Amino acid sequence: MGASLPPKEANLFKLIVKSYETKQYKKGLKAADAILKKFPDHGETLSMKGLTLNCMDRKPEAYDLVRSGLKNDLKSHVCWHVYGLLHRSDREYREAIKCYRNALRIDPDNIEILRDLSLLQAQMRELAGFVETRQQLLTLKPNHRMNWIGFAISQHLNSNASKAIDILEAYEGTLEEDYPPDSERCEHGEMLLYKVSLLEECGLLEKALEELHKKEFKIVDKLSYKEAEVSLLVKLNRLEEGEQLYRVLLSMNPDNYSYYEGLQKCVKLCSKNGHYSSEEIDHLDALYKSLGEQYTWSSAVKRIPLDFLEDVKFQDAADNYIKPLLTKGVPSLFSDLSPLYDHPGKADILEKLLLDFEESIKTTGGYPGRSEKEPPSTLMWTLFYLAQHFDRRGVYDIALAKVDEAMQHTPTVIDLYSVKSKILKHAGDFGAAASLADEARCMDLADRYVNSQCVKRMLQADKVPLAEKTAVLFTKDGDQQNNLHDMQCMWYELASGESYFRQGDLGRALKKFLAVEKHYADITEDQFDFHSYCLRKMTLRAYIEMLRFQDRLHAHPYFRKAAAGATRCYLKLYDTPSKSSTEEDDELAKLPAAQKKKLRQKQRKAEARAKKEAEEKSEEANVGGVSKSGKRQIKPVDPDPHGLKLLQTEDPLMEAGKYLKLLQKHSSDLLETHLLSFEVNMRKNKILLALQALKQLQQLDAGNPDSHRCLIKFFHKVASRPASATDCEKLILGVMEAERPSFSQLHGKSLMEANSVFLDQHKDSLMHRAVVAEMIYCLEPNKKGEAIRLIEESPNNLVSSNGSFGPVREWKLQDCVAVHKTLGAMFEDHDASSRWKVRCAEYFPYSTYFEGRHCSSLATSKDFKQALAKNGSIEFLPSNGKVQNVDALKNLAI
Repeated sequence: MGASLPPKEANLFKLIVKSYETKQYKKGLKAADAILKKFPDHGETLSMKGLTLNCMDRKPEAYDLVRSGLKNDLKSHVCWHVYGLLHRSDREYREAIKCYRNALRIDPDNIEILRDLSLLQAQMRELAGFVETRQQLLTLKPNHRMNWIGFAISQHLNSNASKAIDILEAYEGTLEEDYPPDSERCEHGEMLLYKVSLLEECGLLEKALEELHKKEFKIVDKLSYKEAEVSLLVKLNRLEEGEQLYRVLLSMNPDNYSYYEGLQKCVKLCSKNGHYSSEEIDHLDALYKSLGEQYTWSSAVKRIPLDFLEDVKFQDAADNYIKPLLTKGVPSLFSDLSPLYDHPGKADILEKLLLDFEESIKTTGGYPGRSEKEPPSTLMWTLFYLAQHFDRRGVYDIALAKVDEAMQHTPTVIDLYSVKSKILKHAGDFGAAASLADEARCMDLADRYVNSQCVKRMLQADKVPLAEKTAVLFTKDGDQQNNLHDMQCMWYELASGESYFRQGDLGRALKKFLAVEKHYADITEDQFDFHSYCLRKMTLRAYIEMLRFQDRLHAHPYFRKAAAGATRCYLKLYDTPSKSSTEEDDELAKLPAAQKKKLRQKQRKAEARAKKEAEEKSEEANVGGVSKSGKRQIKPVDPDPHGLKLLQTEDPLMEAGKYLKLLQKHSSDLLETHLLSFEVNMRKNKILLALQALKQLQQLDAGNPDSHRCLIKFFHKVASRPASATDCEKLILGVMEAERPSFSQLHGKSLMEANSVFLDQHKDSLMHRAVVAEMIYCLEPNKKGEAIRLIEESPNNLVSSNGSFGPVREWKLQDCVAVHKTLGAMFEDHDASSRWKVRCAEYFPYSTYFEGRHCSSLATSKDFKQALAKNGSIEFLPSNGKVQNVDALKNLAI
């Protein structure tokens, strides 16, 4: 570097490099300017100056200088390397790889460039090139441990684990007999465990176990050693040895559920689907009783039997498990037992058990059959559990009665208010749920979890400004938006995005969904630093696990929600595009002069207000100081806080397609992915791609109402297409004719007949009947009345709730809301929509959507507020009119 310069300037060039590495950017710039005074066209100095400016956030100047330096010295590997570093800083990894390859053509043995190239190849999963680069590094510097390990990792990632084993064995052959030294024992032990995992992956189980035993004294992590050993023993079917080792592990940690599962495998009492014969249940019961005597303090050994025991044995085990936790007052008891509600009959047993507890404590002060008295709090926690139990079963009246009784018993327990808020949310009263959650928050202002729950309830009630003010209480410097985004608070962004979408504010909804998508891009970027770190620290097993997690990162539920939300926004934007400025001017011209003048005044005031806010934010942003490195501490200002620019996209379907591709690649097992694909491709008029999505829907769940809707709509649209003589249209029609018999529902039937058969198969389901009615109206619009009657005659089957408190309605609130919207939007029948609303208001008395008789929406009435305030039984905050005493409101409303 700098070889073409005189000695004095060559030393200054070395100073530039050193200053860059130590982040003394001003010092480096000074040295660069000193060289450029005498040699203004020196390419390497220009490039290094540009790289230094890039670190000071002066990117345009940096790119100009680096390109200029490269132009002046096209054969300098330094200039190409610096250009690659510049691209790497902007995450343009493909371009950076090209630059590094050009640098290596000039200096093929430059270890630093090869190392940087290998990191980028690992990041971009260019595995063949990664193997080649790591092999070259090993050839150039075979005495460096990282080069051996890096070459082995590259072969493993390139699906050549056997070669990776050979490399590790060759590396071990270069070591001394008494290796490792004390300072490197942990790193060497990790390498040996990694080698064992490779042998296991290759199916060489005996060799892996032999290697593990042979190197036991060199492995420091004894727990990982035992877990690897027992895994190999079970796979080798040496179950007796595995059982003994699992019992050793349980003595170390008797609350590890995976150890119990492994022990069950060793004694041949493990079932993938959770179903056991009566003989197996007896053996399991005996096993866990013996383990329970050994580990009396373990919670897991008492909880696991509840999953497989039945009837009387289950009741006895549940009785013994629940009583101590109720006495102790464990709020998470219901969360712990909630998976049991998916087992037939167990929910009824738990209900009877808890009701017996409640009655006995109220009458005798203790549990049934016991003489000792329970503390007063036991009754409160029993009622607390029962409230959640009846909420789970959809009996909201009883759930609210239980939680109200518990609140009267002990009004200072925050969990009671949180649970009542959740019950009201499930019952459909989102406003009251938000008010109760806020009341719980005010009882402990230092509890971040309760604050987050309150924010969620507010967003579910579409109170976004209030939610933002509440969330800001736990962010740095009171800067809510930037800090929540910097903290990657995705649950908040998803919930607020859904709220904005419900309210029709597509710009802000898109803003939130795309913010979540950016977080995943940042997470992908964050792995870059670990490519060198993990090789240096020898955390090889964790490194491989992290890379595999990154490969399936976009299958994470939060990303799926964000991508699906963004796609829905773009679909809605396509269906109802925002008005252009020309159209707005045309509508403005039609208005009377007075209204036109008022509207223009409002627009000018809004523009002035927005300009003033932007200036204030800009001033706040420039207040930041300057760091030692010369970087200015500037707070980022969002140029598009309302997402208006996102709404100005010319092709919403193209934007939707970007996120749809990610869903199809990483979440192809989800019904929603193919539903969105169908909707997008139908709008694009890409019939064959829509057919592909339809086939996926039928394969995943042919009985789903949405799958049936797509099936009928598709073939109805294909049949309604105008005849065309083009070869392309003929080819598509030929494909349709060939593919139609593959759908068993349509085999030998018309679309109306297939619709009728689907109704016969699912006539007791509300959503299935609603979809069938939609398709009747779609196929034959003159049968609108028949279609509406089909919905209105839907039976609401009653499900017994143990006979204690009467029947439970089968209909779900969200399904009834969807049907109501269908009657109003698709059928455009106001009378039918009103009848349905009245009917559902009886079934869901707490629902604000249907204005049930117990809902809190009565408080929105001005006269009602005044009457309550005059009565003195309720208070409102003057800023937002929030209810402070929800119970008083409900009593008066009733």
